[in-house]
Amino acid sequence: MTLTLEEAQAQLPEVIHRLQTGEVVVITEGNQVVAKIVGDRRPLQQRPEPGLGKGMLTILAEDDEHLKDFEDYLP
Repeated sequence: MTLTLEEAQAQLPEVIHRLQTGEVVVITEGNQVVAKIVGDRRPLQQRPEPGLGKGMLTILAEDDEHLKDFEDYLP
């Protein structure tokens, strides 16, 4: 698809939302190419479900000594 700069300014949101992955829109000004927009839609990544790391961490000893460095940050 090729648009003039004026057309692109007026229609930019619509043009961007219609772009498919790999599709190219060329923007011209005075018969010269000034920009190209390439569609790059990637599928949204799903967040991992809670609890996937259950059982992967072993606490060998509980102590409050190491927390003293973080006293300013604790409630």
